[in-house]
Amino acid sequence: MTEDMEKIVSLCKRRGFVYPNSEIYGGFANAWDYGPLGVELKNNIKNLWWKFFVQDREDIVGIDGGILMNPKIWEASGHTKEFFDLLVECKNCHKRFRADQVEKACPICGGAFTEPKKFNLMFKTFVGPIESESHKAYLRPETAQAIFVNFKNVLNSTSLKLPFGIAQIGKAFRNEITPGNFIFRTREFEQMEIEWFIKPPKTEKEWQTEFENWLKEMKKWLNFIGIKKENYSVREHSKEELSHYSKRTCDIEYKFPFGTKELYGLAYRTDFDLSRHQEFSGVDLTYFDEETKERYIPHVIEPTFGVDRTFLAILIDSYTEEKLENKDTRVVLKLDPKLAPYKVAVFPLLANKENLIKKAKEVFSLLKEKFTTFWDDRGNIGKRYRYQDEIGTPFCITIDFQTIEDDTVTLRDRDTMKQIRINIKELSEELEKKIYGG
Repeated sequence: MTEDMEKIVSLCKRRGFVYPNSEIYGGFANAWDYGPLGVELKNNIKNLWWKFFVQDREDIVGIDGGILMNPKIWEASGHTKEFFDLLVECKNCHKRFRADQVEKACPICGGAFTEPKKFNLMFKTFVGPIESESHKAYLRPETAQAIFVNFKNVLNSTSLKLPFGIAQIGKAFRNEITPGNFIFRTREFEQMEIEWFIKPPKTEKEWQTEFENWLKEMKKWLNFIGIKKENYSVREHSKEELSHYSKRTCDIEYKFPFGTKELYGLAYRTDFDLSRHQEFSGVDLTYFDEETKERYIPHVIEPTFGVDRTFLAILIDSYTEEKLENKDTRVVLKLDPKLAPYKVAVFPLLANKENLIKKAKEVFSLLKEKFTTFWDDRGNIGKRYRYQDEIGTPFCITIDFQTIEDDTVTLRDRDTMKQIRINIKELSEELEKKIYGG
C-alpha cells in the first residue's frame, strides 16, 4: 500500500469513516464497514446522485429491485456462462490469482502456475431449507437485471415515452479472486446505475450521439461533486475487452494512489438484455411507439457509477496536508460542502461558562433543523478546529462573550481559516448560500 493510501486508511479508521469488518474476530478479508462519518458521506453521495439524475429530470424514474431473483434471469443475461475471470494457482504455494494480474511466475514464491481455469464470480446460495440444484439462487452480481425484468412494469405504471431511463442504487456481490486496495475492489459493493432506453438506431451516429451525451452527463456529475478534472480521464475498451452484450464501452478512470483505475463505466448494450429476457421468459417486452405505430425492443445505453469508488475518490481528491506558520501540519479534508458529513460545528468558547453554553445550545438547535450540525465543547478552540478540518466540516461557529452582548458569532471557513462575525439571525441563510450555492 502506498504512503498516501496508508494516510487515507488511517484517517478513515481514526475518525470513523471506514472500519475493518469483523475486527474483534481478527477481521474478514477485504471487507469493510462504514462508520458514523462514513455512512453520512456515503448517504450524501447517493442522495445527491439520486437528485441529480432522477428527481431533477422528468425522463428518469427509479426502482429498488431485490438482491435475490429467479436464477433463470442469470441464464438469460449470460452471467452463468460468461461472467467469469481466469484463475491460476501456484503449483508450489497454492496461492490463487487472476490470470490477467500476474506475470509468468508466482509473485509470492516464484513458483509456476497451473493452466488458467474459468472461475464464475457469482455467489451461490439456496432458497428454502433444502440445499439442492433446484433450490439454488445467486446474490446479484449487478443491479442492471432488476431494471430489465421490471421494464414492462415500469412502462405500464408510468406515462414515460422513449427515450427514458430507469435508475437504481443497490448492493451487488462478486466473488472476486483478488480483491484489494482498501474499498476499491470488494466482494460486496454498491452501485448507482441507469438503463437509458432508446429507439433502435437506424444509423451508428444516432446511438453514438446518445452515448456521447451520457459521457458528458457523467463528467458533469464529477464536476458537481468536486472531483478535479486533472485526476480523471476516459479510456475506450478495445474490441477484445468488450463484454458479450456491449457494442461500445468506455471507462472513466481515476488516478488512485495505487494506479489509474476504473471509476465509472458507460456501455451501449444494444437490445441484448430485453431480447434475451423476452426469449427466456416468453413475455412480450416490446415497446409500442404511438407515433410510428410500430412495436420494437428498445436499445440500451448504461451509465454505471460505483458508490464505494466514488467515496474513495472523493477522500483522495480532498485529502490535503498544509504547513502552517508555526511549522505544524494541518490535515484537511477539503470536501465539497454539500458532501461533508457535518456541514457546520458549533462551539461554546468555554465549556464551564453557563451563559455561553446556553447561547451555544440555542444556535445549535437553530441550525440542526436545516443542517447536519456537530456540537463540540472539548478542549481548546484550536484543537476543535483541527478535528473539524480533518473530518471535512466546512464551517465552524464559535459563541463567545461578545455573542452575549450583540448576538453575533464567529464564522470560520475550513479552507481559508478566515473568520468573520455574523449576526445569528443571518446565519442560516448565509450557510445555505455557502453550502448549496445560490
